[in-house]
Amino acid sequence: MHPYRIWAAGLALAAALLISPRTQANPDPNPLAKIGHIVVIFDENRSFDSMFGHFPGANGLDRAGDRAVQIDADGLPYKQLPQPINPRMRVVDSRFPATLANKPFDIARYVAIDAKTGDLIHAFYQEQMQINDGAMNRFALISNAAGLTMGYYDTSKTYLWSLAREFTLGDAMFHSAFGGSFLNHAFLACACAFTWPNAPAAVVAQIDAAGRLVRDGQVTPDGFAINTSRSVYLHAPGDTDPSRLVPPQTEPHIGDRLDAAGIRWAWYAGGYDDAMAGHPAEDFQFHHQPFAYFQNLAPGSAGQKEHLKDYKDFVHDIQANTLPPVSFYKPIGVLNEHPGYATIAAGDKHLAEVIGQLRRSPAFADMLIIITYDENGGSWDHVPPPRRDNWGPGTRVPLILAGPMVKHGYVDHTPYDFGSILKTIEARFRLAPLNARDGNAYPMRAALR
Repeated sequence: MHPYRIWAAGLALAAALLISPRTQANPDPNPLAKIGHIVVIFDENRSFDSMFGHFPGANGLDRAGDRAVQIDADGLPYKQLPQPINPRMRVVDSRFPATLANKPFDIARYVAIDAKTGDLIHAFYQEQMQINDGAMNRFALISNAAGLTMGYYDTSKTYLWSLAREFTLGDAMFHSAFGGSFLNHAFLACACAFTWPNAPAAVVAQIDAAGRLVRDGQVTPDGFAINTSRSVYLHAPGDTDPSRLVPPQTEPHIGDRLDAAGIRWAWYAGGYDDAMAGHPAEDFQFHHQPFAYFQNLAPGSAGQKEHLKDYKDFVHDIQANTLPPVSFYKPIGVLNEHPGYATIAAGDKHLAEVIGQLRRSPAFADMLIIITYDENGGSWDHVPPPRRDNWGPGTRVPLILAGPMVKHGYVDHTPYDFGSILKTIEARFRLAPLNARDGNAYPMRAALR
């Protein structure tokens, strides 16, 4: 056909499309446009392989290869894993044998999924040593729990596994920053580390000229808070020295972007009201409340009253169909799956209750639920994280996406970190990014229909 005729035929087809009912409706090709509610549930301290290493179709334990072999201080493979230690008691955990093979093992052979294991170290400098430039082979050596780092649970009978089978599992989600909960919660809120320019010398880490850790600390030598630190605004009753508390933060956070656009949002947390009233539950984790560090959400402010809420408010808003377009939910300690003080079984039961309530709500019709874990909790994973900057990302963690617009029975291999959660919110509500971390992240579109 002559080029002119091809062009003319194309023009005619375009004209026909312009007057078709489908085109007149002008549907937005962006699948995020159909989302009216985004709910982010942020659980605790599990690596991907330690929960979903045997999930069908995922990049799991069968692809670990040499990265499953842990090395000792001399750089040689262990003949067998060092026997797991209970870090709190600083003694060998006698529930585990001293003859564990140097490879991943099923924890449930020794400690049931509804029982507590030790709490493994998960700190900024230590995780970088464990990752070992992507070799992923120094987890047992660096950990205070020794061989426990190589343990996993078969979660195929859990509610979360069934939800992942029904909807979408992401097998390339990495926690945003090396280390623990405190820093990764900050990255969820602002894609940044909190600043602490005049921290007491006693809490500042010391690094030698070669970049090796001499003394660990809560703050980097250049003034960024990295390991567990509490806010001057929200802390335990025993925190009486204000110099040991993180000062007010003024960096822009995702709530600021939502406020500027007139989009309602809330951070819901189990035990929040009791903590604010001065009688926190024993397992309330102050450093799991990232928005409490910001000056414009200080106690008593209009922002705090509007946006920072308790779990009971979450339940009320679900049942009353008054959930804001963007919701974050943080379970209280005993329900957040954190090793040491919580279990997978208890957290899984709670997730089933929460997701069940969400699915019964009219808001579920346009809802995207994002369930992930704040960091790996010191547990090994075989996939080397991509290196984006000096903050991370860190080790791989589980990601489950659910909702009416989410693909069924899908495994999403797109590389994400918590910047992708922010990017998804920003892309949906046409918000400017906070910085390069979320600006350059992939939004969670691949799993949407």
